[in-house]
Amino acid sequence: MRTLALISTASALLHSQAPLRSSTPLGAIDITNRGYVRIDTEKETVAHPKAAPVLDEVSLRKCVDEAVQDADWHRPISVLGSTGSIGTQTLDFCRARPDRFSVIALCAGANYKLLATQVAEFRRTVTTVGISDGSKLEPLKEALKAAGVDCASLEIYGGADAATACATAQGADVVVTGVVGTAGLPPTVAAIEAGKDIALANKETLIAGGPAILPLLKKHGTAMTPADSEHSAIFQALQGVPPNGMRKVILTASGGAFRDLTAAELADKCENEAEWVRAKATTHPNWDMGAKITVDSATMMNKGLEVIEAHYLFGADYDDIDVVVHPQSIIHSAIETQDNSVIAQLGWPDMRLPLLYSVSWPHRVRMPQDQWEPRFDLVELGSMTFKGPDNDKYPCIGLAYAAGRVGGTMTGCLNAANEMANEMFREGAFEYLDIPRVIEAAMEAHKADFIQEPSLDEIIEVDLWARRFVKDFASAKKEVFA
Repeated sequence: MRTLALISTASALLHSQAPLRSSTPLGAIDITNRGYVRIDTEKETVAHPKAAPVLDEVSLRKCVDEAVQDADWHRPISVLGSTGSIGTQTLDFCRARPDRFSVIALCAGANYKLLATQVAEFRRTVTTVGISDGSKLEPLKEALKAAGVDCASLEIYGGADAATACATAQGADVVVTGVVGTAGLPPTVAAIEAGKDIALANKETLIAGGPAILPLLKKHGTAMTPADSEHSAIFQALQGVPPNGMRKVILTASGGAFRDLTAAELADKCENEAEWVRAKATTHPNWDMGAKITVDSATMMNKGLEVIEAHYLFGADYDDIDVVVHPQSIIHSAIETQDNSVIAQLGWPDMRLPLLYSVSWPHRVRMPQDQWEPRFDLVELGSMTFKGPDNDKYPCIGLAYAAGRVGGTMTGCLNAANEMANEMFREGAFEYLDIPRVIEAAMEAHKADFIQEPSLDEIIEVDLWARRFVKDFASAKKEVFA
């Protein structure tokens, strides 16, 4: 591939206005006198532009070599939370493009049956398997045997260390962190320390652990690319923008399940139709997501958490991060640059798109259209609408901004209190309006023990404290109304 006969083509190139075409084992290469190389394979086109024209054989050979490298890449990945929404959608594109992605490790929480099915499907490349619920380890092994998988050929882990073992699996270059909540923090830290790149689908890692995670990334020279739609949109919009070129981050939000109700109407529903509210909050109007994040979208705490994540990922000041309600979920977020331009990323609401970019960056991967969403069509879309968030209806946004401005362990307190309140709401122990109330109470109580520059151990300690606070709050409420 690298020994192409380019001497004659270089000479011809310098004296011809016509593009030249050569063949390689990878596909056909087009070379133009403007210094542009394009490789056409069966599945995609890889373009490699040069800043200056190709002038001689040496520069031509270098140009072709770089284009071939751009076309001939492969990513071995580890998927944490493989049986959840993030994990199954990640495996969708691994399944569609095995030439680009190989699955090295799979880790689930408790769903051993689906995990065994996934391991059986990707058995050609999988070396490491984990299940965080230790009681499911033996059932997992039995399910693997029933699926015809040779367990002796695998490293299989169960319990608290399973996710960390998969995150550090030998041979994986990038780790998709699809674990919900701060449970994703320890394996993410371990992956960074092992030199793995991170496709960040677990926003709590930065929200709670940002003060400790960012120095760790710098120390180990690893990359962290966002895998959620909003931060992926910002990340994509920033490609080609010079340092200090961004003035503002614009985070878009669908508005969640209650976007069509006023604050007064929602309060009335909460008082008189509590079970309708509970069912409605767990159904998202646009996205196919897990239960926790769907409820977070209903309260718009999800957007508040994304404000904090944007601060850590992109260095944006909280005064320079705006939230805009965009019910169609077509503009996934945008940036405003110093010259007043606005750069946005658009697309149908499909979580696989940001996931795909997070593990393939800086490349773009063509997916089979019969397995993917229809191509984006502005005419079919027709129109888009925008409005500011109702702070009375969505107090969680204000709580997130307040926690972010304080920084330190306050963001971890906010996150843990929200996780526990969200879970207890879904289980019926809390009502919808209890969620922001208990979070605010936890933040107020945490002021006495706040730490500005916490260690990872201190971050985890605050996380556990906030969860206990919410449980105690629920117990006290139960006693009052018993």
